[in-house]
Amino acid sequence: MLHRRAFLHLSACAVAQLAFQRVVRAQSYPARPVTLVVPFPAGGPTDMIARIFAERLRQALGQSVIVENVAGAGATIGVARVIRAAPDGYTLSAGNSTSHVGGPAIYPFTYDVLNDLESVALLSISPTMLVARKDFPANTVQDLIVWLKGNPGKATGGTSGAGSSGQLASILFQSQTGTRFQVVPYRGAAPAMQDLIGGRIDFVAEQISTALPQIQGSALKAIATLGLDRAPGLDDLPTAQELGVSGLDCGAWGAFSFPKGTPDAIVRRLAAASNEAVETPALRERFKGIGVTVPAPERRTPEYLAKFVASEIERWAGPIKTNGLSAD
Repeated sequence: MLHRRAFLHLSACAVAQLAFQRVVRAQSYPARPVTLVVPFPAGGPTDMIARIFAERLRQALGQSVIVENVAGAGATIGVARVIRAAPDGYTLSAGNSTSHVGGPAIYPFTYDVLNDLESVALLSISPTMLVARKDFPANTVQDLIVWLKGNPGKATGGTSGAGSSGQLASILFQSQTGTRFQVVPYRGAAPAMQDLIGGRIDFVAEQISTALPQIQGSALKAIATLGLDRAPGLDDLPTAQELGVSGLDCGAWGAFSFPKGTPDAIVRRLAAASNEAVETPALRERFKGIGVTVPAPERRTPEYLAKFVASEIERWAGPIKTNGLSAD
């Protein structure tokens, strides 16, 4: 009995010591630079948002935040890089609907987004736009639908990649309007926009942050916003829903996640620092310049993000399966 009591006492002490060490680590976090993995090429919308955040997080955390681009396979390579990292708060993922929904649904992968990541916070909302080359015959979403129905399968619509928010928006748009066009996935938003400006494709479904400068410079023309709200910076442009195309809610979003097992105190420290960052006038001004908005405070919690990602996976499962989306 004494041996058993001694064993239980030692076990309790060990558990208490481990818990104490976790608290101490969390209180001193971060003690060195944090790596923010962006699972997309440099220059894209998620990369832009991550780098804006990195500047402000450095001030909030008192440590450098190093952006590392790990692109490929619908963002699943970058996400896998984070999942394999030590759950100590020093490797963070900048994710979105591609990395958390579309990419895992169509690429072979060995992880579960809901069970292998610790949600930190939902931090940005970016409208998805239909943007056309400046000499495309259609000027409004109604014009576009009429033209597509008169020319089935002839138009080419670019996206930033297989599984991207633009690809998901494209398949939903076709489903809701009874139209058909070729969806061309690129390796990133930048090459898609370059081909659009060069007239090699007809239009793209892409986040406003990528397209806004070209629209404002008249190199491209905006057809419609594929979300529920009008796009910041293009307040006069109606949404597709306002113009009679119902069932379209294709806004892109951005969020932070840690590897599973990251101590809760560290998760909440990063969430608090992120919330502090988005409340700064400088960050909000930068966001406004690229058409990005900040979610309401109640949506910027670990609990909300976990439920939100689960609902997004469920929402898009049907359209992805129905349309037979694949990495090819």
